[in-house]
Amino acid sequence: MNSTESLTPDERALQTVPEADRAALKYMLEPPSSSILPNSGEAPEKFLRAMANFRKLMMMYRCASMEIETKLNVLNAEFSLNHNRNPFESIKSRIKTPESIVEKLQRKKLPVNIQSIEQNLFDVAGIRVICSFPEDIYVVRDLLLNQDDLTLVDEKDYIRSPKPNGYRSLHLIVEVPIFLAEEKRPMKVEVQLRTIAMDFWASLEHKLKYKKSIQNAEQIAQKLKESAELSALLDLQMQEIRRQIDGRA
Repeated sequence: MNSTESLTPDERALQTVPEADRAALKYMLEPPSSSILPNSGEAPEKFLRAMANFRKLMMMYRCASMEIETKLNVLNAEFSLNHNRNPFESIKSRIKTPESIVEKLQRKKLPVNIQSIEQNLFDVAGIRVICSFPEDIYVVRDLLLNQDDLTLVDEKDYIRSPKPNGYRSLHLIVEVPIFLAEEKRPMKVEVQLRTIAMDFWASLEHKLKYKKSIQNAEQIAQKLKESAELSALLDLQMQEIRRQIDGRA
């Protein structure tokens, strides 16, 4: 017997959805306390409507991310032409996975639906800008926020005020309009700006943090914080060397 023959119509509808999308969409159809899909002929259509709405939202976040990335690349090209150097080294972008979106909404005890994603999660679309020197971070920040179609929603400066664990980065939440066939839609994007050293430390700290059964966790946390201080000192020393080379010391 075919393995799908024993499934209900609702379960067969789930099989048509890419695995990466299933976790989020299951929760968006019904409250978490109820079954994934009610046993009714309407359920597959309801599921597919929810899936279409979710995919459209993710598409809009991708478009917003592309808008910001394009702005940054244009600014980088112009700055390079005018000053003979690039204010940043690279750009990385990502869209949160459905599982990550659901987990964050549940952790914050928020409704798990399309409207809740837009209203409560500002980091679904994320861009990380890697700069060579700390002062370049603020150059890029100012150039980006001078764009007249961007709105600054929130800003957290973990460079001037590092997190207790030593984490450093400048976080911006910006709102950018995207132009679709029949509408103009403002979308939020998180932009993180770091130096190469900050990104190196954060990447390794993230990997180490998720190691299980860590012994001497407090001692390791202290060493990581000390490493962050050394990394910040290296950033400042390299920046001072560049200023000397440029005759700005």
